[in-house]
Amino acid sequence: MSVLLLEGIDVLGRTAVTIDPSPAHVVGTGGAIGAVLRYVTTQRVSERLSSERVPLATVAVNVIGSFVLGLVVFAGAGGSTLRLVGTGICGSFTTFSSFSVETVRLYERGDRVPAVATAAVTLACSLAAIGLAWLLVAATAL
Repeated sequence: MSVLLLEGIDVLGRTAVTIDPSPAHVVGTGGAIGAVLRYVTTQRVSERLSSERVPLATVAVNVIGSFVLGLVVFAGAGGSTLRLVGTGICGSFTTFSSFSVETVRLYERGDRVPAVATAAVTLACSLAAIGLAWLLVAATAL
């Protein structure tokens, strides 16, 4: 929880206030960064790979986010770095809720094969991205 700390009164008689950079601030900063990155990535993917039957932009952000989170975790990041990159940036960059809604919408409108394929591809590619991150971190540790 963020706390405002009153530091006292300066030479001009003003009350000095500082903000404790608590974990919530770190996560919030990361969340803002991740949300903007997600927006930009979604726009770029949609411009280049438009598909009405498969939510390619959502698949892309989830796979990229899985890779980045894998790198951070397997590299041994902890504390503020994990909160900033893992919870904040990757948490807002990736989107399980959009993935779920888009998959169900595909299924409901009769696009059952693309719905199941989207779910399978997202899971398989996200796991593969995490595996690739693990391999990269392991290879650089040698």
